[in-house]
Amino acid sequence: MELIFLGTSAGVPTKTRNVTAILLSPLTNSPELWLFDCGEGTQHQMLHTAYNPGKLTRIFITHLHGDHIFGLPGLLCSRSMAGSQLPLTVYGPKGIRQFIEMSLALSGSWTSYPLEIIEIDGGVVLDDDDLRVTAYPLTHPVECYGFRIEQHDKPGALDAARLIAAGVTPGPLFQQLKQGKSVTLEDGRVVNGADYLGAAQRGKTLALFGDTGPADAALALARDADLMVHEATLEADMAEKANERGHSTTVQTADLARTAGVKRLVVTHISSRYDAAGCEALLAECQAVFPGSEMAEDFLTVAV
Repeated sequence: MELIFLGTSAGVPTKTRNVTAILLSPLTNSPELWLFDCGEGTQHQMLHTAYNPGKLTRIFITHLHGDHIFGLPGLLCSRSMAGSQLPLTVYGPKGIRQFIEMSLALSGSWTSYPLEIIEIDGGVVLDDDDLRVTAYPLTHPVECYGFRIEQHDKPGALDAARLIAAGVTPGPLFQQLKQGKSVTLEDGRVVNGADYLGAAQRGKTLALFGDTGPADAALALARDADLMVHEATLEADMAEKANERGHSTTVQTADLARTAGVKRLVVTHISSRYDAAGCEALLAECQAVFPGSEMAEDFLTVAV
């Protein structure tokens, strides 16, 4: 997986940070390109990357606050104006359909490509041969979700040399054996593919949180993730203010990462009150609790 942070500011943009949006390339050598949240100016941020809205296949919206959705109508329209015909699916809480359809209708706009809008209420929202995406409810003034993105484990490498030595001719049978199936050879022998496979390759797991204070579902969402992306809107001393507004502090976020056993933490959604020195202080608070903490900046690219 690869993440590109398009916006990392909380609430309003700053001179160095736009509001929330994150690109995800979920699989190596795959045309899939996903977007998580779409704050105002997201399509402008994409102009500074190798990607454009026409390449997006799925958009996941964590919640309906403006700094997470106000860029969506413009991006959808620009996608049409560029002539994209690639189908697009938007997932989000109840109300996302009304927001999109009313924005397009009132502005006399439309989409030239197949657009599907799916309103979610938690649980598995996508599960195919490669990936599973599960939405978990969070703690915020409006309905809000975090997403756990899991790559399915891949079968181990097929030991072709052993198969050839056993008299199995390379060809179509190898594909079946690679899938762990049993095949019958011309001489009547039955060969079980599972006996010739190496250890399965574990898929990567990404835990991507929307805005939230401490939440009951947070531990399940983040458990053993290779990467956790979570807000750290305010410093530790401002916990009461952060939590009453449905946000988390540096220490609360880092403590969750430690408790959940994640491998890596990237914090984002930083309050505009913090300048460069303030951001360094926020990161230091995170690292004091969870040394594997990093702070996202706009256009940071993270490989998982």
